[in-house]
Amino acid sequence: MSTHSIEKKAFPAHFEWGVATSSFQIEGGGYEDGRGATVWDRFCENPANILDGSNGLVACDHYHRLEQDLDLIASLGVGVYRFSVAWSRVQPLGYGAWNEAGFDFYERLIDGLAQRGIKAYLTLFHWDLPQALEDRGGWGARDTCEHFATYAAEVARRFGDRVASIATHNEPWVVSILGHESGIFAPGLKNRKLAYQVSHHLLLSHALAVQRIRAAGCKTPLGIVLNQSPIYPATDSPEDIAKARLDDGVVVRWYMDPLFKGHYPADVLAMLGDDAPRVEGGDMALIGQALDFMGVNYYTRNFSSASANWESPASGDQVTDMGWEIYPAGLTELLCRLHRDYTLPAVYITENGAAFKDELVDGKVHDSARINYLSGHIQATCDAIAAGVDVRGYFVWSLLDNFEWASGYAKRFGIVHVDFATQERRLKDSARWYQSFLGA
Repeated sequence: MSTHSIEKKAFPAHFEWGVATSSFQIEGGGYEDGRGATVWDRFCENPANILDGSNGLVACDHYHRLEQDLDLIASLGVGVYRFSVAWSRVQPLGYGAWNEAGFDFYERLIDGLAQRGIKAYLTLFHWDLPQALEDRGGWGARDTCEHFATYAAEVARRFGDRVASIATHNEPWVVSILGHESGIFAPGLKNRKLAYQVSHHLLLSHALAVQRIRAAGCKTPLGIVLNQSPIYPATDSPEDIAKARLDDGVVVRWYMDPLFKGHYPADVLAMLGDDAPRVEGGDMALIGQALDFMGVNYYTRNFSSASANWESPASGDQVTDMGWEIYPAGLTELLCRLHRDYTLPAVYITENGAAFKDELVDGKVHDSARINYLSGHIQATCDAIAAGVDVRGYFVWSLLDNFEWASGYAKRFGIVHVDFATQERRLKDSARWYQSFLGA
């Protein structure tokens, strides 16, 4: 089992323990009951975009297996569950008419969690933009910010008093950079200037949503979720040190600075030159409004090198099936750095987990590597709290093996194994370890 001796009692009594998922990765339900198309549906129509040529039309079939999955969540002993609403399921075009059948699904989800004594942590946007909005310019169009705020306000109006928190966006860096600069994620565009305009609009839409929800009198804690990683220079050379500093600006400070300091980092703006986003008067003050919490998604650390030939020294059992180095101490270092550099609200580890080449043998998955990964990062979270960081919760990514974006079904992050042919769920050893850790 785990090589770490961390125990739940090492954490504050009210610390929240949970699991996390996202709508497009697990729901399936394709275009059923009025759900509109998303940019990921369109992206998957070209099988070359996905490692195994698959799509998310069925995924884990969570849309039809809701009660079973709610029982599964409850069996783990967690107190909180993080999920995202599929915008196109409740508003097929991203503007215009609402879809009551879609809202009914989330009504049943939230009610089902409450009946099982589990708090609902709702995320409004986890990358699945309605395709109809993409056809109007997507996140590159400022109008999309207003559409998002309207959607956010409606979700909060219906569910705000029944969920424990609302996060606006999950990992805006991924949408902007992977979706609009490198093009390896939906919508598959390759335009740096557009990518950074998208990043600004994602932050602006977050701010407008927070403003709109609060103006309606909703008291639910509001925040945003960012993918974060400490970035180290590959060597001690001045060139590598400078490259690491700039890459930190692109990944971490580009989002943290406007949210908590009211401006974009000057070194990244200088690097972008004419590709810097258009910012209108009042935008930065709005983006910098106070938040109730910040979510941190952490998986690994990164290195930067000015040399194209540098290769990471991590290999073998030091990396996950994604090729990511296993480095729990990076989470402690990251949290302490953020605590030092910014005045933070409450912090939640909203995603942490790992993909491994799981093998199903006699109905069981013996994933000791994942247990070690999780226990190591739980210890790292405890170390950050001891250092003074106000961390309030930890969510394992992910509850289920699922549609892992451009990797399709080839990469398994779940603590529950899913047979995608039969949709049978089986607890992996990591799920049983988490149950035991939580005292379930």
